[in-house]
Amino acid sequence: MAFSCTIPATPTVQQDDETIRITRWDFEPGAVTGWHEHGWPYFVVMLVAGTLRIHNGTDVSDVPLAHGQAYMRPAGIRHDVMNGSGHPIAFVEIEVKQPGALKELTLP
Repeated sequence: MAFSCTIPATPTVQQDDETIRITRWDFEPGAVTGWHEHGWPYFVVMLVAGTLRIHNGTDVSDVPLAHGQAYMRPAGIRHDVMNGSGHPIAFVEIEVKQPGALKELTLP
């Protein structure tokens, strides 16, 4: 179900509390996240343009994304993600644990 690869992507958790988890992911060419399932809805914002190769358990698709491009996915997504580009890429993933609580947040 997952990609065969010995290069792991590097996650750096920037914030993790009861409301949200923000993780920066850095990928060398061919690096993978490993098979995983998202328990919360999440957003991805590309820091470096590149191609995400997505394995959903049955199909593999290449998704080219521009620098700064963002997308959202619902909870329950199961997949493995590979850097399908010939250069290092990075994105920020924002998992929303309590969507209703975000209305109450204020900036410092």
